Amino acid sequence: MILQPYLAIGQVVKPQGVRGEVKVKPLTDDPRRFLDLTQVLVREGDAHLPRSMRCTRIYDGFAYLEFEGVQDREAAEALRGTLLYVDRANAAPLNEDEEYIVDLIGCEVFDTQGQRVGTLTDVLQPGANDVYVIATPKGELLIPALKRVAPTVDVAARRIVIDENVLPEVAVYSES
Repeated sequence: MILQPYLAIGQVVKPQGVRGEVKVKPLTDDPRRFLDLTQVLVREGDAHLPRSMRCTRIYDGFAYLEFEGVQDREAAEALRGTLLYVDRANAAPLNEDEEYIVDLIGCEVFDTQGQRVGTLTDVLQPGANDVYVIATPKGELLIPALKRVAPTVDVAARRIVIDENVLPEVAVYSES
C-alpha cells in the first residue's frame, strides 16, 4: 500500500497585522505542535517545498506563524488559503489504534459477514467521537468511529469492518 508522503497540518486563514504574520487553522489534533516546528512544506505544482517559519503563539485554537521572507501584509495575503504540510518522518506520533485521517479515506468498508458496504469518503470531527462517512449504493452512511461499531480498521489492507448488528442504534443514513 502506498501512503500519502505528506500530511496536511494547517491552512493559512488570513494575514494577521501588517508585519507578515499569518493566522493558521490547525488540521491536527494538537495545535501546540506548531510551536516545535521550524519549517513546513508548501505545495507548489507537484512538489512540496520547505518554508522556514516560526510559531509566535497559539491562541483560541489558531496558530500564528511568521514565515521567512514574509515581512508585510501583502506578502502574507499571498499565502491565504495555503495548506501547510509535514512529511511522515516529522508527523506527530500516533497512539495505539489511531490512524491518520488521510490514510482512512478510500478504505473499503465491509460488514462482519464480508458484504461490501461502501467506501470511506470522509472523517468528521464534531467533538466527542470522530464520525466515519461511508458512500454506499443507498447514500451516505454516518457511523461513530468506535471500536464496537468498527472493530477492524486495517489501513495497510485498505479495509474497515463494521458490525452491522449495532448499526440500527448508531448509524444515520442520508439517502441520495
